[in-house]
Amino acid sequence: QSCLSRQQLLAAIRQMQQLLKGQETRFSEGLRAVRSRLSTIHASLSRAAPELPTASCPALQAPADGRKFGTKYLVDHEVHFACDPGFQLLGSSTRMCQANGSWTGQEPRCAEISECSSSPCQNGGTCLEGLNHFKCLCPLQWTGTTCQYQAQTAPPTWSVTDDPAFSRQPRCAQIAQTQQCSCDPGFHMSGTASNGICQDLNECEVYQQEGGPWLCAHACINIPGSFRCSCPTGYVLLGDGKSCEDIDECSLSQDNCTSGSTCINTGGGFQCVTPQCPPAAGNISYIKTSPFQCERNPCPMESRSCHQAPKTISFHYLSLPSKLQTPAPLFRMAMAAAPGRPGPDSLRFGIAGGNNRGHFVVQRSDRHTGELLLVQSLQGPRTIHVDVDMAEYLDRVFQTKHLSKITLFVSAYEF
Repeated sequence: QSCLSRQQLLAAIRQMQQLLKGQETRFSEGLRAVRSRLSTIHASLSRAAPELPTASCPALQAPADGRKFGTKYLVDHEVHFACDPGFQLLGSSTRMCQANGSWTGQEPRCAEISECSSSPCQNGGTCLEGLNHFKCLCPLQWTGTTCQYQAQTAPPTWSVTDDPAFSRQPRCAQIAQTQQCSCDPGFHMSGTASNGICQDLNECEVYQQEGGPWLCAHACINIPGSFRCSCPTGYVLLGDGKSCEDIDECSLSQDNCTSGSTCINTGGGFQCVTPQCPPAAGNISYIKTSPFQCERNPCPMESRSCHQAPKTISFHYLSLPSKLQTPAPLFRMAMAAAPGRPGPDSLRFGIAGGNNRGHFVVQRSDRHTGELLLVQSLQGPRTIHVDVDMAEYLDRVFQTKHLSKITLFVSAYEF
């Protein structure tokens, strides 16, 4: 009897196993059917849903006698405007596309700057307006570009009369009962024919007054019968005798920078720089990974402010001449995707801080590169700081950003 009971028990267990197996199969088939149905509904809804158009603003044109920077008309994109030389901007120099499809600010226009408005002509001269310049019509007894010099006979205003080195006796010869006198090159006859003297011609002032050829890049020094050019401290005169070239004190080890600082060559001099990472604040702290770069330490998962702080901060130093012609590209930021890591599908560039931000705009030069442009000329000597950031987005979700801190050393000179 015990043997029979055992067989009955084994048969009952096998029956239960078969029942469970059948239930499991039916459950799996039910799950597959539900998943298939959900996929069908999702596909039909995706086809039926219209693509929402990306919000944008109407196209903007460059003002007459001006330029426009920026070609994107989508929400939160900026367009910048600047005027040609001789014109001043009225209205907004920057306009941003708003979510309601309209631009911020006022429509810009470029108004001509009147050269005669400052009354440049002296001593009763009449100012005539030209294209980006003016001309003075002077009364009879006055001369010069602004009627600043008295018109007179010998000796002219640019002669040096009190230094004997700047005057010579003329060379005279008797030709057919007539005495003919002449002066050496660089001198001119002053006085009457009977008691004339050869007076030095000050080429520096003559050419400056008469708008003659460009003599010197910097300073002109008059010498008896000729002239020579000189350059400011920190520059050397080139072989043409006119042009000045900056001396690179850093490469020639003529700087006095201490260890731990770096020498940056500038126009006419040098600067010793020691870039510093920002001090720790809350969960945000940085470590210096190279002389010119800081990297953010890993963030706690829950700290949103830490994740939004720049992942890298880099330092850049540029030397510029004074009154550089604009627009001038100064600096580029580009994305470098790490191997094996999917790169961002969009980048946004912007000016994040600094002094004199209105002199610059940032525009995209290609899909992965942003460019900092100088759009208003800078007169030196001065030091300008501008911060540019690059934010990475993946599927429109912010990933990280990088900050470039740029320092511009603007020279006192235009060379």
